[in-house]
Amino acid sequence: MSIASPDLDEQVDLRTSTSGPWQTVVWNDPVNLMSYVVHVFREYFGYSREKAHRLMLAVHHDGHAVVAEGSREQMELHAQAMHDYGLWATVREAGS
Repeated sequence: MSIASPDLDEQVDLRTSTSGPWQTVVWNDPVNLMSYVVHVFREYFGYSREKAHRLMLAVHHDGHAVVAEGSREQMELHAQAMHDYGLWATVREAGS
């Protein structure tokens, strides 16, 4: 959606970066055990043992892993849930 200013020939783009898709990223930390991270991914996201383990290894070896992708609102809920479990998580726009 754009608005034309009556005084300017410029148009202001009102589409914000909320259009997404967005990602929930879990980051490595020195506190949580790898087995606990797998447990959280399985319990909260319902991931299989294999997928949860693969994501945990990405967190451990790469420093982070994208654990979910979708609307900004949903990714913010996921990040808050990860915080509630004691994990460090952020939300970013996909492709960032």
